[in-house]
Amino acid sequence: MGELRPLGDDLNAASRALAEALRELFESLHVSVRRYAARRGLDPGTVSRYLNGTRLPPWGVISDLFTDVAEHRGTAVTTEAIELVRGLYGSAVDAASSPKHAVEILEQQLADADHVSRRSSVRGDVLGDALLDRTQRIADLETRLNQLEADRIAERKRADELAEAHPDVYGLIQERDELQLEVERLGAALQEAQAQRAAAEGRCELLERQLEAVEQSAPAPLPPGRQNMPKILIVDDQPDNLLAMTAVLATLEQELVTVSSGREALKALLDHDDFAVIIMDVQMPEMDGYETCAHIKRRSRTRDIPIIFLTAMGLGSEHSARGYAAGAVDYISKPFDPWALRAKVAVFTSIHLERHGR
Repeated sequence: MGELRPLGDDLNAASRALAEALRELFESLHVSVRRYAARRGLDPGTVSRYLNGTRLPPWGVISDLFTDVAEHRGTAVTTEAIELVRGLYGSAVDAASSPKHAVEILEQQLADADHVSRRSSVRGDVLGDALLDRTQRIADLETRLNQLEADRIAERKRADELAEAHPDVYGLIQERDELQLEVERLGAALQEAQAQRAAAEGRCELLERQLEAVEQSAPAPLPPGRQNMPKILIVDDQPDNLLAMTAVLATLEQELVTVSSGREALKALLDHDDFAVIIMDVQMPEMDGYETCAHIKRRSRTRDIPIIFLTAMGLGSEHSARGYAAGAVDYISKPFDPWALRAKVAVFTSIHLERHGR
């Protein structure tokens, strides 16, 4: 497993071209497959299949390879080289596109959402226990302070006399006040954990519907005879991406509104009604996807339209967390899988129709 395996025998031209480019990058590191897999916490067999073309790697794996090559050489990988490999990757994705590949993508997203849900649930339990403990301690302190106050009244002592008779009274008051501040902090953290779990559970439900649509080998079929189908807004500053998404989504037989900037997207939302979903590129000049999303969510007329972020930056927790915080409900990475994208859009369209009673 230490050496590179030969390229697969039955590779299509796109997969072979990508594998050859990745092998060239990998060989410049001068390490074995096993050693590199250990470095990145990957299975050696999986890395080997990525490099011999028999398995398409996630873009994040390729991005990590660029990072490692740059570190080894001491110079950044050129933009031209990255774009070349990105183009090869897009062609390989198109060639490999199938319901099976889409299921792999969606299942990974489902696993990530389930992980967030379980982690938030555990965190909520811990915070809930801590909150209960602090609340009980405050109650105990209040009881002791009330007893001291009762003693003062019974003995008609002034406050300074009470403090002199019970020198720990000020310490008890300070401890109570500190606990009350901690209760407020824990309460806010518990609400945040509960909100994260609810959002993750919502994503799990959406992804299960998307998986069901793909596994039926058709993108969430809609009942026949629908009139006035809702529109789809596509936002991307790259004309090639707009053309690609238009071609992929044309089979859904819905009106597609395409724009090339965040400002144009906001204008389109004023000029048109009845959008089922917005597909938005994250990286755009002037106003990026995050900022555009925030503007959309601030408008009462558009805040409930689901937004899918398209990103070339991978689906790492940092990027996805920022997207969800901005208001996006879903993510898909570039180059996108046509089956997965159609399934996501069709499911959101079905939800839109259900909500509007069509």
